[in-house]
Amino acid sequence: MRFCKRYDNGLKIIINKIEGLYSVSAGVFVKTGSANETEAENGISHFIEHVLFKGTKSRSAFEISDYIDRIGAQINAFTSKELTCYYTKSTGERLGDALEVLSDIFFNSTFEKTELEREKGVVIEEINMSEDTPEDLCFDILAENYYGKGGYGQTILGSAKNIRRFGQKEIAEYMDKYYTADNVVISLAGNVDVAAAERYIDEYFTSKFTRKKSAPQVKVEPCEKQKTYKSKKIEQSHIGIAMQGMSINDPLSDAFSIANTVFGGGMSSRLFQKIREELGLAYSVYSYPSSYKSDGVLEIYAGVNTDSRDLAAEAIAEEVKRFKREGVTEQEFLRAKEQLKSSTVFGRESTASQMIIHGKYLAFLDEEFDFDKRIERLEKVTILDVHEAIERSFNIDDIATATVGPKRTPLKI
Repeated sequence: MRFCKRYDNGLKIIINKIEGLYSVSAGVFVKTGSANETEAENGISHFIEHVLFKGTKSRSAFEISDYIDRIGAQINAFTSKELTCYYTKSTGERLGDALEVLSDIFFNSTFEKTELEREKGVVIEEINMSEDTPEDLCFDILAENYYGKGGYGQTILGSAKNIRRFGQKEIAEYMDKYYTADNVVISLAGNVDVAAAERYIDEYFTSKFTRKKSAPQVKVEPCEKQKTYKSKKIEQSHIGIAMQGMSINDPLSDAFSIANTVFGGGMSSRLFQKIREELGLAYSVYSYPSSYKSDGVLEIYAGVNTDSRDLAAEAIAEEVKRFKREGVTEQEFLRAKEQLKSSTVFGRESTASQMIIHGKYLAFLDEEFDFDKRIERLEKVTILDVHEAIERSFNIDDIATATVGPKRTPLKI
Protein backbone atom coordinates (compact mmCIF):
# COMPACT_ATOMS: atom_id res chain seq x y z
CA MET A 1 0.00 0.00 0.00
CA ARG A 2 1.32 3.43 -0.94
CA PHE A 3 0.06 6.79 0.35
CA CYS A 4 1.16 10.20 -0.93
CA LYS A 5 0.10 13.64 0.26
CA ARG A 6 0.99 17.18 -0.74
CA TYR A 7 0.34 19.85 1.87
CA ASP A 8 -0.67 23.46 1.24
CA ASN A 9 2.71 24.70 2.48
CA GLY A 10 4.52 22.56 -0.12
CA LEU A 11 5.60 19.70 2.14
CA LYS A 12 5.26 16.25 0.53
CA ILE A 13 5.02 12.87 2.24
CA ILE A 14 5.17 9.36 0.82
CA ILE A 15 4.32 6.29 2.92
CA ASN A 16 5.01 2.81 1.60
CA LYS A 17 3.42 0.12 3.78
CA ILE A 18 5.21 -3.21 3.33
CA GLU A 19 3.37 -6.23 4.74
CA GLY A 20 5.21 -8.87 6.73
CA LEU A 21 7.90 -6.60 8.21
CA TYR A 22 8.40 -5.38 11.76
CA SER A 23 10.64 -2.38 11.16
CA VAL A 24 10.11 1.01 9.55
CA SER A 25 12.57 3.48 8.06
CA ALA A 26 11.73 7.19 8.09
CA GLY A 27 13.63 9.85 6.19
CA VAL A 28 13.41 13.64 6.00
CA PHE A 29 14.84 14.75 2.65
CA VAL A 30 15.95 18.32 1.99
CA LYS A 31 16.52 19.12 -1.66
CA THR A 32 19.91 20.73 -1.27
CA GLY A 33 23.52 19.59 -1.23
CA SER A 34 26.97 20.64 -2.36
CA ALA A 35 25.81 21.36 -5.93
CA ASN A 36 23.50 24.05 -4.57
CA GLU A 37 26.18 25.91 -2.63
CA THR A 38 28.16 28.98 -3.59
CA GLU A 39 31.94 28.76 -3.40
CA ALA A 40 31.84 30.49 0.00
CA GLU A 41 29.15 28.06 1.19
CA ASN A 42 30.79 24.88 -0.10
CA GLY A 43 30.63 22.24 2.63
CA ILE A 44 27.83 23.84 4.62
CA SER A 45 25.12 21.29 3.69
CA HIS A 46 27.30 18.52 5.08
CA PHE A 47 28.32 20.60 8.11
CA ILE A 48 24.66 21.28 8.97
CA GLU A 49 23.98 17.54 8.64
CA HIS A 50 26.57 17.02 11.40
CA VAL A 51 25.62 19.80 13.77
CA LEU A 52 21.88 19.12 13.77
CA PHE A 53 22.70 16.18 16.07
CA LYS A 54 24.62 18.31 18.56
CA GLY A 55 21.82 19.50 20.80
CA THR A 56 18.32 20.94 20.76
CA LYS A 57 16.34 23.17 23.11
CA SER A 58 15.35 20.11 25.16
CA ARG A 59 18.10 17.54 24.51
CA SER A 60 21.88 17.50 24.60
CA ALA A 61 23.85 15.61 21.95
CA PHE A 62 24.19 12.67 24.35
CA GLU A 63 20.49 12.72 25.22
CA ILE A 64 19.59 12.47 21.52
CA SER A 65 21.70 9.33 21.02
CA ASP A 66 20.75 7.94 24.44
CA TYR A 67 17.02 8.27 23.71
CA ILE A 68 17.39 6.62 20.31
CA ASP A 69 19.20 3.71 21.96
CA ARG A 70 16.54 3.43 24.67
CA ILE A 71 13.78 3.02 22.09
CA GLY A 72 15.89 0.47 20.19
CA ALA A 73 16.15 2.64 17.08
CA GLN A 74 18.93 3.89 14.81
CA ILE A 75 19.48 7.45 13.59
CA ASN A 76 21.83 8.82 10.95
CA ALA A 77 22.11 11.21 8.01
CA PHE A 78 23.87 11.68 4.68
CA THR A 79 24.63 14.50 2.29
CA SER A 80 25.00 14.19 -1.49
CA LYS A 81 25.41 16.63 -4.35
CA GLU A 82 21.66 17.38 -4.40
CA LEU A 83 20.13 15.99 -1.19
CA THR A 84 20.53 16.01 2.56
CA CYS A 85 18.67 13.26 4.39
CA TYR A 86 18.05 12.64 8.10
CA TYR A 87 16.68 9.19 8.83
CA THR A 88 15.78 6.64 11.48
CA LYS A 89 15.04 2.94 11.58
CA SER A 90 12.81 1.62 14.35
CA THR A 91 10.18 -0.94 15.16
CA GLY A 92 6.72 -0.03 13.92
CA GLU A 93 5.45 0.64 17.44
CA ARG A 94 8.26 3.18 18.03
CA LEU A 95 7.76 5.15 14.81
CA GLY A 96 6.10 8.07 16.64
CA ASP A 97 9.06 8.35 19.02
CA ALA A 98 11.56 8.20 16.14
CA LEU A 99 9.72 10.91 14.19
CA GLU A 100 9.57 13.11 17.28
CA VAL A 101 13.38 12.97 17.55
CA LEU A 102 13.80 13.75 13.85
CA SER A 103 11.46 16.71 14.29
CA ASP A 104 13.35 17.89 17.36
CA ILE A 105 16.75 18.01 15.64
CA PHE A 106 15.24 19.43 12.45
CA PHE A 107 13.38 22.35 14.04
CA ASN A 108 14.93 22.87 17.48
CA SER A 109 18.70 22.51 17.09
CA THR A 110 20.48 25.30 18.98
CA PHE A 111 23.90 25.25 17.24
CA GLU A 112 25.63 26.10 20.49
CA LYS A 113 29.03 27.67 19.77
CA THR A 114 31.09 25.18 21.78
CA GLU A 115 29.44 22.27 19.97
CA LEU A 116 29.99 23.95 16.60
CA GLU A 117 33.69 24.42 17.27
CA ARG A 118 34.06 20.82 18.43
CA GLU A 119 32.26 19.47 15.37
CA LYS A 120 34.41 21.58 13.06
CA GLY A 121 37.35 19.49 14.20
CA VAL A 122 35.44 16.29 13.41
CA VAL A 123 34.50 17.44 9.89
CA ILE A 124 38.02 18.70 9.18
CA GLU A 125 39.36 15.26 10.11
CA GLU A 126 36.81 13.77 7.70
CA ILE A 127 38.23 16.08 5.01
CA ASN A 128 41.76 14.98 5.92
CA MET A 129 40.69 11.33 5.72
CA SER A 130 39.29 11.92 2.24
CA GLU A 131 42.52 13.63 1.21
CA ASP A 132 44.39 10.54 2.43
CA THR A 133 42.10 8.18 0.48
CA PRO A 134 43.42 8.32 -3.10
CA GLU A 135 40.27 6.86 -4.70
CA ASP A 136 38.04 9.49 -3.03
CA LEU A 137 40.49 12.25 -3.89
CA CYS A 138 40.62 11.10 -7.52
CA PHE A 139 36.83 11.31 -7.83
CA ASP A 140 36.75 14.78 -6.23
CA ILE A 141 39.35 16.08 -8.67
CA LEU A 142 37.56 14.37 -11.57
CA ALA A 143 34.25 16.06 -10.69
CA GLU A 144 35.90 19.49 -10.68
CA ASN A 145 37.70 18.75 -13.94
CA TYR A 146 34.40 17.78 -15.58
CA TYR A 147 31.99 20.34 -14.09
CA GLY A 148 34.28 23.17 -13.04
CA LYS A 149 34.66 24.73 -9.60
CA GLY A 150 30.94 25.25 -8.93
CA GLY A 151 27.78 23.14 -8.88
CA TYR A 152 28.35 19.41 -9.34
CA GLY A 153 32.09 20.03 -9.45
CA GLN A 154 32.25 20.97 -5.78
CA THR A 155 33.11 18.46 -3.09
CA ILE A 156 30.45 17.46 -0.58
CA LEU A 157 32.81 18.01 2.36
CA GLY A 158 34.01 21.45 1.28
CA SER A 159 37.31 22.94 2.40
CA ALA A 160 38.77 23.17 5.89
CA LYS A 161 38.97 26.95 5.38
CA ASN A 162 35.22 27.16 4.81
CA ILE A 163 34.40 24.85 7.72
CA ARG A 164 36.44 27.00 10.14
CA ARG A 165 34.45 30.07 9.03
CA PHE A 166 30.93 28.62 9.41
CA GLY A 167 29.00 29.80 12.45
CA GLN A 168 25.44 30.33 13.61
CA LYS A 169 24.90 33.17 11.14
CA GLU A 170 25.98 31.16 8.08
CA ILE A 171 23.94 28.14 9.17
CA ALA A 172 20.80 30.23 9.75
CA GLU A 173 21.12 31.98 6.38
CA TYR A 174 21.55 28.73 4.49
CA MET A 175 18.71 26.95 6.28
CA ASP A 176 16.44 29.94 5.65
CA LYS A 177 17.05 29.43 1.93
CA TYR A 178 16.58 25.68 1.64
CA TYR A 179 15.15 24.10 4.81
CA THR A 180 11.69 25.15 3.70
CA ALA A 181 8.39 23.28 3.53
CA ASP A 182 8.30 23.22 -0.28
CA ASN A 183 11.86 21.82 -0.37
CA VAL A 184 11.25 18.87 1.98
CA VAL A 185 9.97 15.34 1.40
CA ILE A 186 9.24 12.89 4.23
CA SER A 187 9.40 9.23 3.23
CA LEU A 188 8.39 6.20 5.33
CA ALA A 189 8.69 2.52 4.39
CA GLY A 190 8.00 -0.69 6.28
CA ASN A 191 5.64 -1.68 9.06
CA VAL A 192 3.60 1.52 8.96
CA ASP A 193 0.13 2.28 10.24
CA VAL A 194 -0.62 4.89 7.58
CA ALA A 195 -3.24 6.79 9.57
CA ALA A 196 -1.01 6.95 12.64
CA ALA A 197 1.99 8.00 10.55
CA GLU A 198 -0.01 10.83 8.99
CA ARG A 199 -1.00 12.04 12.49
CA TYR A 200 2.65 11.97 13.62
CA ILE A 201 3.77 13.97 10.59
CA ASP A 202 0.99 16.51 11.11
CA GLU A 203 1.99 16.89 14.75
CA TYR A 204 5.76 16.90 14.42
CA PHE A 205 6.38 18.48 11.01
CA THR A 206 3.57 20.05 9.00
CA SER A 207 2.72 22.96 11.24
CA LYS A 208 6.28 23.63 12.44
CA PHE A 209 7.70 25.11 9.24
CA THR A 210 8.15 28.87 9.48
CA ARG A 211 9.94 28.98 6.13
CA LYS A 212 7.64 28.11 3.23
CA LYS A 213 9.41 28.99 -0.06
CA SER A 214 12.92 27.87 -1.00
CA ALA A 215 15.50 29.84 -2.92
CA PRO A 216 16.06 28.90 -6.60
CA GLN A 217 18.22 25.84 -7.26
CA VAL A 218 21.66 26.49 -8.75
CA LYS A 219 21.86 25.84 -12.50
CA VAL A 220 24.59 23.72 -14.10
CA GLU A 221 26.79 25.77 -16.38
CA PRO A 222 28.89 24.08 -19.12
CA CYS A 223 32.65 24.39 -18.78
CA GLU A 224 35.81 23.30 -20.54
CA LYS A 225 36.87 19.83 -19.38
CA GLN A 226 40.28 19.54 -17.75
CA LYS A 227 42.98 16.85 -17.47
CA THR A 228 45.04 17.21 -14.29
CA TYR A 229 47.09 15.24 -11.77
CA LYS A 230 47.68 15.31 -8.02
CA SER A 231 51.14 14.17 -6.95
CA LYS A 232 51.19 11.87 -3.91
CA LYS A 233 53.90 9.51 -2.65
CA ILE A 234 51.83 6.33 -2.72
CA GLU A 235 52.34 2.88 -4.21
CA GLN A 236 49.52 2.92 -6.78
CA SER A 237 48.31 5.41 -9.33
CA HIS A 238 44.57 6.11 -9.29
CA ILE A 239 43.05 7.19 -12.57
CA GLY A 240 39.63 8.61 -13.38
CA ILE A 241 37.93 9.38 -16.68
CA ALA A 242 34.62 11.27 -16.99
CA MET A 243 32.35 11.67 -20.01
CA GLN A 244 28.78 12.68 -20.75
CA GLY A 245 26.07 10.73 -18.92
CA MET A 246 22.34 11.23 -18.50
CA SER A 247 20.07 12.99 -16.02
CA ILE A 248 17.80 11.07 -13.68
CA ASN A 249 14.71 11.83 -15.78
CA ASP A 250 16.18 11.22 -19.24
CA PRO A 251 13.98 8.84 -21.30
CA LEU A 252 17.09 6.76 -22.04
CA SER A 253 18.35 6.59 -18.44
CA ASP A 254 17.42 2.90 -18.05
CA ALA A 255 19.04 2.05 -21.37
CA PHE A 256 22.13 3.95 -20.26
CA SER A 257 22.24 1.96 -16.99
CA ILE A 258 22.12 -1.26 -19.01
CA ALA A 259 24.94 0.02 -21.23
CA ASN A 260 27.08 0.84 -18.20
CA THR A 261 26.41 -2.58 -16.64
CA VAL A 262 27.75 -4.23 -19.79
CA PHE A 263 30.70 -1.89 -20.06
CA GLY A 264 31.99 -1.62 -16.50
CA GLY A 265 29.35 -2.52 -13.94
CA GLY A 266 30.55 -5.86 -12.64
CA MET A 267 32.94 -8.81 -12.88
CA SER A 268 31.52 -9.95 -16.22
CA SER A 269 31.76 -6.45 -17.71
CA ARG A 270 33.91 -5.60 -20.72
CA LEU A 271 36.13 -3.31 -18.65
CA PHE A 272 36.79 -5.79 -15.85
CA GLN A 273 37.44 -8.67 -18.20
CA LYS A 274 39.84 -6.66 -20.37
CA ILE A 275 41.77 -4.54 -17.88
CA ARG A 276 41.97 -6.97 -14.96
CA GLU A 277 41.42 -10.50 -16.25
CA GLU A 278 43.12 -10.30 -19.66
CA LEU A 279 45.79 -7.61 -19.19
CA GLY A 280 46.30 -7.84 -15.40
CA LEU A 281 46.71 -4.07 -15.12
CA ALA A 282 44.39 -3.36 -12.17
CA TYR A 283 42.87 -4.93 -9.11
CA SER A 284 39.98 -2.46 -8.96
CA VAL A 285 38.45 -1.19 -12.19
CA TYR A 286 34.86 -0.16 -12.87
CA SER A 287 32.54 2.46 -14.33
CA TYR A 288 29.36 3.94 -12.93
CA PRO A 289 26.83 6.59 -13.94
CA SER A 290 26.05 9.53 -11.67
CA SER A 291 22.60 10.80 -12.60
CA TYR A 292 21.54 14.19 -11.30
CA LYS A 293 18.34 16.18 -11.71
CA SER A 294 19.63 18.29 -14.59
CA ASP A 295 22.67 16.42 -15.87
CA GLY A 296 24.68 13.21 -15.65
CA VAL A 297 28.21 11.90 -15.97
CA LEU A 298 29.78 8.50 -16.62
CA GLU A 299 32.90 7.93 -14.53
CA ILE A 300 35.57 5.26 -15.01
CA TYR A 301 38.07 4.38 -12.28
CA ALA A 302 41.11 2.12 -12.02
CA GLY A 303 43.83 1.65 -9.41
CA VAL A 304 47.00 0.58 -11.22
CA ASN A 305 50.74 0.11 -10.89
CA THR A 306 52.38 3.49 -11.52
CA ASP A 307 54.68 2.09 -14.22
CA SER A 308 51.58 0.84 -16.08
CA ARG A 309 49.44 3.94 -15.54
CA ASP A 310 49.44 5.30 -19.08
CA LEU A 311 49.25 1.81 -20.57
CA ALA A 312 46.15 1.11 -18.49
CA ALA A 313 44.60 4.46 -19.43
CA GLU A 314 45.16 3.77 -23.12
CA ALA A 315 43.70 0.27 -22.76
CA ILE A 316 40.59 1.78 -21.11
CA ALA A 317 40.32 4.34 -23.91
CA GLU A 318 40.54 1.60 -26.52
CA GLU A 319 37.81 -0.34 -24.72
CA VAL A 320 35.56 2.77 -24.77
CA LYS A 321 36.18 3.14 -28.52
CA ARG A 322 35.42 -0.53 -29.15
CA PHE A 323 32.24 -0.31 -27.08
CA LYS A 324 31.12 2.73 -29.04
CA ARG A 325 31.92 1.00 -32.30
CA GLU A 326 30.48 -2.45 -31.60
CA GLY A 327 27.67 -1.80 -29.10
CA VAL A 328 26.35 -4.71 -27.02
CA THR A 329 25.46 -8.24 -28.00
CA GLU A 330 22.01 -9.72 -27.41
CA GLN A 331 23.42 -11.93 -24.65
CA GLU A 332 25.10 -8.99 -22.90
CA PHE A 333 21.93 -6.93 -23.20
CA LEU A 334 19.72 -9.62 -21.64
CA ARG A 335 22.22 -10.34 -18.85
CA ALA A 336 22.53 -6.66 -17.90
CA LYS A 337 18.76 -6.18 -17.95
CA GLU A 338 18.35 -9.11 -15.53
CA GLN A 339 21.00 -7.60 -13.25
CA LEU A 340 19.12 -4.30 -13.05
CA LYS A 341 15.80 -6.04 -12.47
CA SER A 342 17.25 -8.15 -9.65
CA SER A 343 18.86 -5.15 -7.97
CA THR A 344 15.45 -3.46 -8.01
CA VAL A 345 13.90 -6.56 -6.42
CA PHE A 346 16.66 -6.77 -3.79
CA GLY A 347 16.07 -3.13 -2.86
CA ARG A 348 12.41 -3.87 -2.31
CA GLU A 349 13.34 -6.14 0.59
CA SER A 350 15.05 -3.34 2.54
CA THR A 351 13.00 -0.67 4.32
CA ALA A 352 15.94 1.75 4.12
CA SER A 353 16.31 1.25 0.36
CA GLN A 354 12.58 1.69 -0.14
CA MET A 355 12.48 4.80 2.02
CA ILE A 356 15.32 6.35 -0.01
CA ILE A 357 14.06 5.49 -3.49
CA HIS A 358 10.50 6.67 -2.73
CA GLY A 359 11.85 9.87 -1.18
CA LYS A 360 14.17 10.59 -4.10
CA TYR A 361 11.48 10.00 -6.71
CA LEU A 362 9.10 12.40 -5.03
CA ALA A 363 11.84 14.97 -4.42
CA PHE A 364 13.43 14.96 -7.87
CA LEU A 365 10.65 13.85 -10.22
CA ASP A 366 7.58 14.88 -8.22
CA GLU A 367 6.10 11.44 -8.80
CA GLU A 368 5.56 8.26 -6.81
CA PHE A 369 7.91 5.36 -7.31
CA ASP A 370 6.01 2.31 -8.54
CA PHE A 371 7.87 -1.00 -8.36
CA ASP A 372 5.73 -2.75 -10.97
CA LYS A 373 6.02 0.16 -13.41
CA ARG A 374 9.77 0.26 -12.83
CA ILE A 375 10.03 -3.41 -13.84
CA GLU A 376 7.74 -2.76 -16.82
CA ARG A 377 9.96 0.11 -17.98
CA LEU A 378 13.04 -2.10 -17.75
CA GLU A 379 11.28 -4.84 -19.70
CA LYS A 380 10.41 -2.36 -22.48
CA VAL A 381 14.02 -1.24 -22.99
CA THR A 382 15.29 -2.56 -26.33
CA ILE A 383 18.79 -3.21 -27.56
CA LEU A 384 18.26 -0.30 -29.99
CA ASP A 385 17.62 1.98 -26.99
CA VAL A 386 20.91 0.83 -25.48
CA HIS A 387 22.78 1.54 -28.71
CA GLU A 388 21.22 5.02 -28.83
CA ALA A 389 22.35 5.63 -25.24
CA ILE A 390 25.88 4.47 -26.13
CA GLU A 391 25.91 6.82 -29.11
CA ARG A 392 25.08 9.77 -26.86
CA SER A 393 27.87 8.91 -24.43
CA PHE A 394 31.14 6.93 -24.52
CA ASN A 395 32.93 9.67 -26.45
CA ILE A 396 36.62 9.35 -25.58
CA ASP A 397 37.38 12.57 -27.47
CA ASP A 398 35.36 14.69 -25.02
CA ILE A 399 36.52 13.74 -21.51
CA ALA A 400 37.92 15.02 -18.26
CA THR A 401 40.62 13.01 -16.51
CA ALA A 402 42.24 12.94 -13.09
CA THR A 403 45.12 10.98 -11.67
CA VAL A 404 46.51 10.69 -8.14
CA GLY A 405 49.91 9.11 -7.61
CA PRO A 406 53.67 9.57 -7.91
CA LYS A 407 53.74 10.69 -11.56
CA ARG A 408 53.68 14.45 -12.15
CA THR A 409 51.87 14.39 -15.48
CA PRO A 410 48.22 14.08 -16.51
CA LEU A 411 46.95 10.94 -18.25
CA LYS A 412 48.13 10.45 -21.80
CA ILE A 413 44.88 9.77 -23.66
